[in-house]
Amino acid sequence: MASSLPRTAAVSAVVASALAAGLLAGASTSAAETGGDTAYGAATTRIHDIQGVTRISPLVGRQVTDVPGIVTGVRTYGSKGFWFQDAEGDGDAATSEGLFVYTGSAPTVSAGDAVTVSGRITEYVPGGLNSGNQSLTQISKPTVTVVSSGNDVPAPVVITDSDVPAAYTPEGDPADGGSVNKLPLQPSSYALDYYESLEGMNTRIGDVRIVGPSTRYAELWVTVKPGENPTPRGGTVYGAYDAQNGGRLKVQSLIPLKEEPFPAANVGDMLTGGAEGPLDFNQYGGYTLVSRTSLTVEDRGLRPERTRRQHWKELAVATYNVENLDPGDPQEQFDALAKGIVDNLASPDIVALEEIQDNSGPTKDGTVAADETLKKFTDAIVAAGGPAYEWRGIDPEDLKDGGQPGGNIRQVFLFNPERVAFFDRKGGDATTATGVVKRYGKASLTLSPGRIDPANAAWENSRKPLAGEFYFRGKPVIVIANHFGSKGGDESIVSHRQPPNRSSEVERHQQAKTVNSFVKDILAVQKNAKVVVLGDINDFEFSDTTRLLTDGGVLHPAITSLPAAERYSYVYQGNSQVLDQILTSPGIRRFEYDSVHINAEFADQHSDHDPQILRFRP
Repeated sequence: MASSLPRTAAVSAVVASALAAGLLAGASTSAAETGGDTAYGAATTRIHDIQGVTRISPLVGRQVTDVPGIVTGVRTYGSKGFWFQDAEGDGDAATSEGLFVYTGSAPTVSAGDAVTVSGRITEYVPGGLNSGNQSLTQISKPTVTVVSSGNDVPAPVVITDSDVPAAYTPEGDPADGGSVNKLPLQPSSYALDYYESLEGMNTRIGDVRIVGPSTRYAELWVTVKPGENPTPRGGTVYGAYDAQNGGRLKVQSLIPLKEEPFPAANVGDMLTGGAEGPLDFNQYGGYTLVSRTSLTVEDRGLRPERTRRQHWKELAVATYNVENLDPGDPQEQFDALAKGIVDNLASPDIVALEEIQDNSGPTKDGTVAADETLKKFTDAIVAAGGPAYEWRGIDPEDLKDGGQPGGNIRQVFLFNPERVAFFDRKGGDATTATGVVKRYGKASLTLSPGRIDPANAAWENSRKPLAGEFYFRGKPVIVIANHFGSKGGDESIVSHRQPPNRSSEVERHQQAKTVNSFVKDILAVQKNAKVVVLGDINDFEFSDTTRLLTDGGVLHPAITSLPAAERYSYVYQGNSQVLDQILTSPGIRRFEYDSVHINAEFADQHSDHDPQILRFRP
């Protein structure tokens, strides 16, 4: 279907009759098989009849015969099959003229083949029904007849800034559990409806900016809306639940990697010459342009940031998720992370590390100690020209803190003993809680290092907060390192349920309340105590998790001191967003905060998180 083809509001008689017959019964299982084998309209069924005006085909579960179209793309990897498209169309903006045919093995057709396809109409839910994902309408168990070859592929629909609506999605139907599946598509009103109306069709994008780096899965993310919440470094910032950035689109390639390697790309680079191919839907990000054409990336020169060195009167405190670091990782990984600490973070006085694994890494052998991991890392920091950091931490119980099975990840403090003193109060272990007492008029920890309320159900199978008491130029600072529960299990922003279900928040909300309560205990003892809460909070600065952490004004999210366009530490599916945070108590009145972008925006990254740093004078 050419982009110039007029698309009216008319609904085909076949689709109308299907709607009237109540055939929109919902999505199938992840195996995408529903309904019976009822034959339907063998001589009249077209692709737009199958796609219909909602996300679910009105013919789901039915057999169709000799559906005509021209092959627009062939996939020989993953979910094998091909896309074909009706060259004529019905002129209805809500009905796609393209469709995926799932063959299960390498297809024997080529782009430009005119074919007829018979088979069963199914709705495939990538990731399974429990994922909450939308479904992909397709023909399964097909019989394919090639009528002719060498035909022109239908002209692509060109996706541009003005084509994609500013609003992202309608709210789901409360009567259907909040699902948008049965709502008639409004492609001129909502971005997700617009993309759904093109599902399976030949599409094209022109020169576009890359907002999510290329990955080992041979994918990258672009935006067709260059003015949509841009970051200064070329990304697209995710700043609210209702600002999902509809211009984002994933790009993959149909060209086998052995024939053409997927290009390396960083945020801010340009995909020059665009891309052309079918619009797919998959579980890892949703709508995806799978390109028949070669992809060319223009390097726009993005480089890792370097923060300034702290003044001698400033205490510099950083947080860094080093992504499952263990002694089995190559020395190059340790060296690269160490270089980040020394060169990019300017050797902070205190570094809270997340995802330090035990000495045997992801091996379930009962090991919980991480001294070998930490020695290898601190030695690498010295070799990179940094200070001889000491460390403090508490070994977890085996297999009780979540993360990669067997890895026993935990938070650890590194500190420069030439600049900072750590006040050791013995007795802290995996199951004993630290408390707060008054000593010499100041709030002090009963155990340092110590864990905060480790028996609380909020931390079941999750990392327990690590508290430590430091002294800088004779002044006490209490630092609490965190790694809250992950977002695993949440429905994505392209879920069929709108707004999507964020079930993982329940755990983080309880964790936030527990840390908040502990900070309140500190401030009840000493109103002006200097407290720094930091780590991988796994939630946004605008989230309820952050609101609960800061309840009562006892903490302030330091990242909000940055301009809105610079608030991010992680790039996920083309959205630059906050996961890592540093929060300060009211006693820390002035500070300087920096999110140091050295990983998340780059194809070559040594962690998937960017470190954060806070500088202040206690």
